[in-house]
Parts: sequence; C-alpha cells; structure tokens
Amino acid sequence: MSSPTWLTSLSCSRSIVGSLDDSSPFLVFVQWLTFIFLTPCPQRLLFSCIDLIFLLALIMISIQNLYSRFSSKGNVSSSICKPLLRSESHCRITLWYKLSILVTTLLAIAYTVLLILAFIRSAHSLLEPIEIMFLLAQAITHIAIIILLAHEKKVEAVMHPMFLRIYWMANFFLTCFVAVSAITRFISIYERNLDPNLRMDDIFSLVSLPLSTFLFIVALRGSSGISVIRQSESGVISRTHLYESLSTSPNVSGYASASLFSRGVWLWMNPLLSKGYNSPLKIDEVPSLPPDHRAERMSELFEMNWPKPDENSKHPVRTTLLWCFWKGIAFTGFLAIVRLAVMYIGPVLIQSFVGFTSGKGSSPYEGYYLVLILLIAKTIEVLSSHQFNFQSQKLGMLIRSSLISSLYKKGLRLSCSSRQAHGVGQIVNYMAVDAQQLSDMVMQLHAIWLMPLQVGVALALLYGYLGVSMIAALIGVGVVLAFVLMRTRKNNIYQYNVMRNRDSRMKATNEMLNNMRVIKFQAWEEYFGKRIQSFRDLEFGWIGKFMYSVSCNMVVLWSTPIVIAALTFAVAIFSGISLDAGTVFTATTIFKILQEPIRNFPQSLISISQAMISLGRLDGFMTSRELEEGSVEREAGCDGSIAVEVKDGVFSWDDEGGEEVLKNLNLEIKKGELAAIVGTVGSGKSSFLASILGEMHKITGKVRVCGTTAYVAQTSWIRNGTIQENILFGLPMNRERYKEVIRVCCLEKDLEVMEFGDQTEIGERGINLSGGQKQRIQLARAIYQDCDIYLLDDIFSAVDAHTGSEIFKECVHGALKDKTILLVTHQVDFLHNANLILVMRDGMIVQSGMYEELLESGMDFSALVAAHETSMDIVVKGTTSSENLQKIPKSPHNSPRQEEPNSEKSPVDQSKGTSKLIEDEERETGRVSLDVYRQYCTEACGWWGVAAVLLMTLLWQSSLMASDYWLAYETSEDHVFSPSMFINIYSIIAAVSCVLVTVRAFLFTFLGLKTAQSFFNQLLHSILHAPMSFFDTTPSGRILSRASTDQANVDLFIPLFLGMTIAMYFTLLSIIVITCQYAWPTVFLIIPLVWLNIWYRGYYLATSRELTRLDSITKAPIIHHFSETITGVMTIRSFRKQGMFCQENIDRVNANLRMDFHNNGSNEWLGFRLEFIGSIVLCIATMFMVSLPSNIIKPEYVGLSLSYGLPLNGVLFWTIYMSCFVENRMVSVERIKQFTNIPSEPAWKITNCLPSQNWPSHGNIELKDLQVRYRPNTPLVLKGITLRIRGGEKIGVVGRTGSGKSTLIQVFFRLVEPSGGQIIIDGIDTCMLGLHDLRSRFGIIPQDPVLFQGTVRSNIDPTGLYSEEEIWKSLERCQLKDVVAAKPDKLDASGWAREFDKPSRLLERPSLFGALVQEYANRSSGL
Repeated sequence: MSSPTWLTSLSCSRSIVGSLDDSSPFLVFVQWLTFIFLTPCPQRLLFSCIDLIFLLALIMISIQNLYSRFSSKGNVSSSICKPLLRSESHCRITLWYKLSILVTTLLAIAYTVLLILAFIRSAHSLLEPIEIMFLLAQAITHIAIIILLAHEKKVEAVMHPMFLRIYWMANFFLTCFVAVSAITRFISIYERNLDPNLRMDDIFSLVSLPLSTFLFIVALRGSSGISVIRQSESGVISRTHLYESLSTSPNVSGYASASLFSRGVWLWMNPLLSKGYNSPLKIDEVPSLPPDHRAERMSELFEMNWPKPDENSKHPVRTTLLWCFWKGIAFTGFLAIVRLAVMYIGPVLIQSFVGFTSGKGSSPYEGYYLVLILLIAKTIEVLSSHQFNFQSQKLGMLIRSSLISSLYKKGLRLSCSSRQAHGVGQIVNYMAVDAQQLSDMVMQLHAIWLMPLQVGVALALLYGYLGVSMIAALIGVGVVLAFVLMRTRKNNIYQYNVMRNRDSRMKATNEMLNNMRVIKFQAWEEYFGKRIQSFRDLEFGWIGKFMYSVSCNMVVLWSTPIVIAALTFAVAIFSGISLDAGTVFTATTIFKILQEPIRNFPQSLISISQAMISLGRLDGFMTSRELEEGSVEREAGCDGSIAVEVKDGVFSWDDEGGEEVLKNLNLEIKKGELAAIVGTVGSGKSSFLASILGEMHKITGKVRVCGTTAYVAQTSWIRNGTIQENILFGLPMNRERYKEVIRVCCLEKDLEVMEFGDQTEIGERGINLSGGQKQRIQLARAIYQDCDIYLLDDIFSAVDAHTGSEIFKECVHGALKDKTILLVTHQVDFLHNANLILVMRDGMIVQSGMYEELLESGMDFSALVAAHETSMDIVVKGTTSSENLQKIPKSPHNSPRQEEPNSEKSPVDQSKGTSKLIEDEERETGRVSLDVYRQYCTEACGWWGVAAVLLMTLLWQSSLMASDYWLAYETSEDHVFSPSMFINIYSIIAAVSCVLVTVRAFLFTFLGLKTAQSFFNQLLHSILHAPMSFFDTTPSGRILSRASTDQANVDLFIPLFLGMTIAMYFTLLSIIVITCQYAWPTVFLIIPLVWLNIWYRGYYLATSRELTRLDSITKAPIIHHFSETITGVMTIRSFRKQGMFCQENIDRVNANLRMDFHNNGSNEWLGFRLEFIGSIVLCIATMFMVSLPSNIIKPEYVGLSLSYGLPLNGVLFWTIYMSCFVENRMVSVERIKQFTNIPSEPAWKITNCLPSQNWPSHGNIELKDLQVRYRPNTPLVLKGITLRIRGGEKIGVVGRTGSGKSTLIQVFFRLVEPSGGQIIIDGIDTCMLGLHDLRSRFGIIPQDPVLFQGTVRSNIDPTGLYSEEEIWKSLERCQLKDVVAAKPDKLDASGWAREFDKPSRLLERPSLFGALVQEYANRSSGL
C-alpha cells in the first residue's frame, strides 16, 4: 500500500490495502490500523459512530431523569426533592466554563457551515454521502453539548458528566489522527491535485486541533468551571468554599483564579501593571499572595514533611525541602528539557533556508513551511524559557518563605544555651543570608545536568556540518570552560573576602551608630571615621580584585564565539572540508549558543556548593536543643492554695554538663502572697525567676506553677511601636482597665508631657524614653495582661525613690494585691510588707521567712540591711556637710518651676507635628530621574569617561560585524575562495575584537570602582557630620541598608550590568542594521517595533520600579522583627504570646513576598511579550527573504541575516530587561544620594573662633533663659532656665523621670542645639565654638555604659592622646587597676565576644564583667 493511495483514497473499500497474503500477521495488523485511523473514509465513519453513541447516551440519561421527575411529582415529602441542608447558594462562573461554551459553539458553527457547503457543492465525489453524514452528526452533537453545558449551569453542576468527558477525549484522539493525515498530505503529495473537499477538510482539521486539545484538557480536569458557595442556616461556610472565596477575593493576586492560558502568558498581571502605569503603586495596592503560596501554608507544609525523630535523618532540612517541593523541581526540569529540545531548531534551519534561496528547494512552498516551523519553534522556546524562569523564581520564593517561618518558630523554642551558641547575629544571618542563598540556588539547579546535554547536542550538530574539525571546537570549549571555572572559583574566594571585610565594616558601622551619642559627647567622630575607612580600604581592595577578575571572565565569554569559530574553520580548511554559507553561519550560531552553558555551569557549581554549606548551617540550627516543655508543670485552674512550688530543684544555663547555677531549691509560695527575693549581686536571683518560667535546664527536681505568669525583666524590653501597643500586647482595648493601669504605673504625667500621649511612637531600642519610663511601660504591660502570678525582676532600679514608693503602693500593694508576686529587689525599705522573704547566696536559698524573723537571725539578711543603712548614713553626712558651703545668691529666674506656667503658654508650644518619632522611610516615586544617571556616570571622569566607553563599545561591535561580513563575502558562490587569505584575515579581525573587548571591559571596571569609592566617602562624611536628632529619628537599620545593600549595588551590580546593558544595545542595533539591509521591507517594521518596545519598557518599568522599592522597604521589618523577638524571647514566652508573634512574622513575610512574587511576574510578563515580538519580527523578515528573488538577496546574506536574527528575541528581551534592572538598581544611587544630603550639624572646628589651650580654666557656667526642644514640631523640653554655677562647685541635678536632666547635659555638649538663650562658660558663648573644640574640653560619664570592641587601651584612649602611665592612673582611680593588671595582655587585652549579653547572664558565668562586679562588691563591703 503506497502512501499516496491510502492518504488520498476516498473509498472505504478494503481493496486499497492490497494483497497481504505473503505478509506477516504483525504487518497485516499494522496495515489495517493505518487504513482505519489514517484513511479519510474510515476516519469519518469512526467520528460518526462516536457521535451516535454519545447522542444515544444523552437521550437515555435525559429520559431517565424525566421519568424520575414525573414519578416523584406527586410525593411532596419525597427526599429526592429536598436538599440535605437548607441553604442559600450562588454559583460563580469561571473562565473555564466560558471557554468551554465558546469553543463548543465555534465547532458547532463551523460544522454547520461545512454541512451547508457540502449540500450546495456542484461537484460530487465518492466521499460526499459519508462526508454529509459525518458533518451532520458532528453539528448535531456539538449543538447538544451546548444545551448540556447550559443545563449544567442551571443545576449548578460542579463536574462535567463522565460520558461527556469520555466523548471529548475520544474526539481529541481522532482529531489528532486526522491532523497527522493532513500534515502528511501537505508535506508528501503537494504536487498532486487533491480533492477540493479533502483539502478543505485538512485545513479545518488543523484549525480545530487546538480547540479539541482545549476540550481534552477540560475533560481531564473534570471541573465544569462552576463553583457553588453554599451557606447553611447557621452561617457556617465549608472550608473548601472559604478557600475558593479567598482565592477570588479582589485583594488576592489574580494568579489564584487565573486560567491556564492566563497563567501561561501572564495575563493575570495586567490589572496590577495597569494600576502601576497610571499612578505610583502604594503598598496596599499590591495584591496579596495566592492562598497556597502564603507563608502560613508553607510553614505547615514544612512541618508536615519534617523527618520524624525515629528516622534519624542526617540532613533534615534538605530532606524536608525535597519532599515539599519535588513536584516544582521536576516541572522546572521538564521545562528546561523542552527549551533545550527547540533551542537548536533555528540554527539547523539556516542550512535549509540558504539551500532554498539558492534554488535547491524541492517545492515553491518549502520556504513558507520553514518559516512556519521556525515560528512554532521560537514560540515554544520563548514560552518554555520564561515559564522556567518564573516557576524557578516562584519555587525559590516558596523555599525562602518556608525557611523563614520555620526558623522564626525555632527561634522561639530555643533553649538558652542554644541561643548563646548561635548568637543573635548568627541566627539573623540564617534568615537573611542562608534562606536567600537556597532561594537563589533554584535558578542554577538544573544547569548542572543541562550543560553536558547542551554541549553534547551542539558538538553533535557541528560534527554533522564540519566533520572532524568539531574536535577543535571541543578543545576550545574545554579550555574556555576550564578557564572560566578556575576564574569563577577565584572569584568565589574574592567574593568571600569582600563579604568578610564588608561584615567587619558593617560591624564597626553598627557599633558606631548604636553608640553615636557617646562618640559625639567625646568628639571621636574622626577616629571612628578612620576606623571604618580602614575596613573599607581592605574591602575595596578585594572588590577591585573581584571586579577585574569578573571582567576577565566577561572578556573570555564575549570572545569565545569568534575565537572558537576561527580555530574550527582553520582546522576545517586544513582538513579539506568545504565551507559554504549555510555551514559557516550554522556553525557561528551554534558557537553563540554555547556561551550560555559555559557561563552558567561554573556559577551553578559554586551556587550549589554554597547552598550545601547553608543547608549544613540550617541543619545545625534546626536540630538545636529546645526548651523542655515539661520541665515546669503548669496548671491553669488548680484548686490548691500553692501558687509556686519547687522541690529539690537543681538548674543550669547549659543543656548538658553545665555548672549548677541554682542548687537545692525547695520552696512553696501560696496564692496571693508577696514573696521578695534578695541577695548580693550575682547570687542567682534573676536565675531563680528564669527557672520558674522554665527558661533554665532542669537537672533534677520538680517545678509546679498554678496559673498564668507575667514577667517584667530587669533589662527593659520595649517593642518598636506606640506606647498603647506595648501596653496592650495583643489584647483588645478595655478603656477602664487601661486607664487604671496607666494610673498605678505612674505614667499619667509622662503621657501628659508627650504631645501625642499614648499614641507616641517608641523608637528603636526605646531611644526616646528614659530608663524609668521604659521600666514602667513594661510593668504596665504585665499588669494589663491580668495574670495570676507576677515575676518582677528589680523593677525599682530604674526609677527615683518617690516614683518607686508610688509604684509599690499603687501597683504591688494595690492593683496586684490579690495576685501572687515574686519580687526581686535591692530596696530594703519595701521588705516590711512582704509575706515571705527569700535570701539567696551562691545559687541557694540560705534564709526564708518574715522580715523580723530574718533580721533577728543575724545572718546574710542582717548584713544586707546593715549595708543599706551604712550607705544611707553616708548620704546624710554628705548632705550635712554641704550645708556649710557658701551660699550662692539666687537669680530671680533660677527656678525652672517658676517659669513653667509662662513657658506653657508660649505660642511655640502649640505647633503641631506628627506623633511618629520614626517617620516612614522616604521613598522616591516615578522613574529614576536622568540626573541620577548623570551623577553616577560622570562621578569618576566626567563626560570624557562616558564618551570613551561608548567609543570602545562601538569599535568592538563593528569588529564583530566585520568578521561576519567577511564570512559572507568569502563563502559567496560568485567569489573564488582563497583558504589562506580567508583564515588569515578572519584571525586578524578576531584578534582585534579580543583586544577591543578587553580594553572596554577594564575601562568600565576602573570607572565603576572609582565611582563606588567616591559615593562611599560622601555617605560616610555625611553620616559623621549628621546631628544627633538624625540618629534619634532614623532607625539604624535604615542607615545600615544604605551602607550595605545599596553600597553593594553601587560597588558590584551597577558597573557590571550597566556595561552589559550598553553592549546589548549595540548588539541589538547591529541585528536591526543587518536584518534591514538584506530584508529591506523589514525597515517598515522598525518604527512600530521601536515604539512598541519603548512603550512596553515604560509600561513595565512604572510598576517594576515601585515593586523593587517596596520590596526593599518591606524586607527590613522581617529582620528587625526577628532580631527584636530573639532579644525579648523570655518575655514573649512568659506571657505565652508565641502564636501572636509567629503570626506577625508571617504577615511581614507575606507582605515582602507579595512584592517579590509580582515583581517576578512582571519580569516574565515583559520578557514573554518582547521575545514573542522579536520572534514575529524575525519570521516576517525571514518571510521577506524567502519571497524576494535570488538576484535581490544572495543566499550567503540570508545566512548572515539569520545568524544575527535568530538571537533577536533573546537580545530584544535582555536589552530591555537589563536596562530595567539597571534602573531598579539605580534606586540605590538615589537612596545613597538622599543620605549624602543630610543637613549637617555645625562645623567641628571654626578657625577664627578657637578657644585658648587652657579653656575652660575656671569652670564658671551661666545659663541665660535657656530653651530647648528636640525638633521643630515638638514642645519645649527645657523652658527658660536661668542660673549661675561657680567653678569648682559640685552640682546635683534631680527631678522626676523624664523631667529633662539628661537633656540639660546634652545641651552643654550641643548634642541638642538651644532653641533660645545662651550657655556661657568662662566668658565664651558655647554656640560660637566649633563642636570638637567644645566637646573635647569637657568630660562626661554617660547614663548608659558603653564598651567598644577592642582593647582596654582603645576603650580608654581611642585617639591615643595619653601615655601608658596616665592610663594606669585613671584605672587605679576607678579601682580597676588590679583587674586589668591580672590580664596576660594588660592594656592590650581585648574583650570576649561571649560577654556581650545581659548583666544577669554575665554574672552566671566567669567573665570580666563578673570580676569587675566582685571587685566592686569587695571594696563596698568595707564601707
């Protein structure tokens, strides 16, 4: 049976199969199958039979339903008429249902039209009766399906009936067979005159194939596209319907409810892009993540797949991630295979196009077939490429989301020793660095196994075209790959050193920012500036090495195609292989494609190795010891009289083998009792409270707590938020209770002084509150929670005596009178009121009882009371002696109290500001201005540098074009080929190109490095000269983000990607020039193409730019919240608020990831459209080339145009994308420039107003009507103070918490500039002096103690002004000489990293801090 016979036969007779007597049974079977499924007549009979079966099934089911309805009509109470639940419902029609109706309607109309044409046709054929029957059956069937689909909507059917789904599947397979027959007829027998009916049917079968494919997908899904939301009488909505409702919420990403087609081409991004194009996006306008992508869902998935304890998994994080996301990894791998399969179709077609234009084509239509194949291949390549990118980025985002949520939950469960072992900074790094590293690795994951495939396919194709000369290409690729791998490994070392030195610089910067107040007090800005600059110089050295090494890589990659081409062509010529245009340009195109695997493979190896290291670090953290939940027996509503009970308790801060910090604890505290815990410093009082809360490792014993617990820490932990939010701490507002809490905690007057009361925002680390205010706010937080047991750790230490007495009276003995209280205190005066006093020494309770009992015992408690009375006697004596001092005449205005009434009426105080101390971060909107580009590009060498870069890029691109023109000229059929001249000139052009690209790369790197250093110097200078008010109102994280992330962009990313963007623009220009030169009608497409690309760029960039800005703004709160949580984890756990904080973390993660998700979506939205447009333009240009006569365009120039045109889609996308990427990174330049323009504080030195060397010589101070406010929009803090102080006098400044004591000291140093009045010291107005001249003449001991990282010497004398003898004398005066002398390195001894902890923790282990406290205690005991 010959192919033309069975393909074109209109007969259903088996005679066309021929004689099969001598054939094998298998061959007979194959012949019959071919006849039934691929011959026109049997195909139509099969279609008709399936249609009839479907119609019969539909009729039978309809009759059955009608019978059931009529038989139950009279029975009103029949259960069939009643729903199981009385409910109200409404159905929602999705796009799937609408498209099903639309596709079926189109098919019904088409078959009806074809049926009418078959009836009125004049020419009759053998096929006509069968054709009419087939068309009639198809038309009736599809009309019946339309009616069935409409009925589904009426009865709210959520699934298609099974018989309909089976019909759609059978119809699809038969349509595929018909399409295969049609394609075979088109390709094989185009020269024959086919039956017109058959030709029309073939065209229709190809058109209907996509429609049948869609219906086949619908059949596989089963869902009708109708969702029904039913609500029962109780108002309870099922979880499924709730989920569907959430998915279709207007504030949820369109991805959640998008159809397959919409997801495929990113149509769901259109509403957001349109909104962003019309106006700058605001944070609440960005839709939330789809429900199945949210952090809470990822966290549940991660926990669900976490290995069970009995599995003993060595790599639990890796195992869990694989179980969670194996489907996503497999799907992205499939997309990578699809892309690889179609990637090489374009280069292979070049030979066919050149042959066709040379007149070697077998058909006049062959050129059009080739263009059609090229278009299909390019479309599949574009779609699979961008879906691979998007799915990989989405997968990375989900991995990061699951890790961050799980790391946060783990952080809340860590034991104390685990927390110390990892450290707060390291734990934050797990979230910020390691989670991001694993997220980024997904994009590189598949390159490991794809690279051998890509190179193997390329070399196989080259062998087919160039024979053994392919070995030269293999050797060249091997050498280049080895070089790039070696340089990439070196780059990894450089990058590690860059990061290490950047960490050192950021650590020094963070230390400076945290202690800026002390630095400005001491005028140490220049010293710390030089210290940071020294770290920057080391970092910059490694940045230079890294950038020049990357430039070497770029030079090799850009030079690879032309160098390997020269080597391969030389070997081919010496081997006697003939070169024609098709072969040459196919080879050069394949060489260009090889750039991708060579570039990606080394980076993928490094990325995966870094990911493995991150996985190991995360394994260590996630398997760390957690707090033992059962160490404390907690009972919610126990009936007994005992509230806290400890029996034979032995506790340690270390989980295993640690020192016993608390020993032999036995106690019972009854409900409603006030138990006071006293003892010397380091006796274990704070540890005792921690053991009751379950924060310590219980070695032996039993702890029982009856009721809920509240804890007030010795070191205040205040969250960044309003005062009200800190007090409520997650509970709803109860106004009466809230006011009572404010009153008993003595916060009323403090809130009255604050312009915005309890809505005043507390800054980072509570910078705008005094120590007493912070302590009282966290006490108010505990009281508002209304718990059963209160653990108060030295709450009176930070407040004055009067406030402490009020708190004890109103709070401890008032609001908490019926509560059980454990109070750690050094205030002996309050102990008379305690029901039980526990005296501690060396981690043991040595005494317990009432006050009088313990006092009579004459042991430790008596010593404590005696020490207190001795210290009070010293104060009394000092007061008595001070009365003998000569009285100073008082100014009539010396009392600030007399001035307050007048000051409060001052109109300045009525100025209105904002309640927010920490303002929202300033954010530019709209496109990055051209001035930002100008500032960056001209920072290093002005416009001459810009001109030099553009010139070198133009010359390099011209050399590449020259090499390809030379190939086209030499392989022309009209030219006599000279092998030696061909290869010599081609090699010279290749060498010139390599030199030009090298010069260009290193020139760009030099300019980029010089610009980066200039920007850093400006930023550092601006921060050092900023006033203290700037640091009070700007979170340190905001400054650090400029110095780290934004500076990294300026150091590394902007120079690299800006250089690539300029190169891509010139490459795009060369493609357009060559394509238009030889396919000249394409010129008419250039103007709309350019306009379309500019419009798309602007349309996309308007949204992408804002999403990038919002992404950076929403990322910092995740880290800040995590750091804040780890610091206050003991307080959080004591109140059992872990769930609330986990939800806050999830909300912050979702807020950030939605920016990331939609930013990735917008990138691929743009990429798909630009690449698809590029593919269309390429195919149109190719159509012109195959249509124009061969005397207008020569075959060799067709090859040249195609070799340039095939990458057009990729180049077009990457050019626009790179330019957008650079603009997004230019936001960093914009942000750095914001901080280089900070209003500066007054000059450090004023040359024409220098004080004398011995000023101040007497120390006479005079204040004249001194007025101070912190910022223009705040009320006066100091209100017209006037007084005189004589030199040598000792002045005590006292007052309530927040009365302005610290402010008075700050204004002497001009950390806060006076709003009015004068400060005159020894006859000189301090406002006339330079700040360093003023501050360096004063000494101060700050309220908050500060130690800088470094040696004892560098802490005492950072600027090196004093001799060693003077330093020892100062240590001796401070009673520290013996402690420092005992150190092996003496003054050069450095602090221990483990000593950066809370005082209560440091006292529990051997430490320098503990030694200092013990020394102080020993000396104090002799008073």
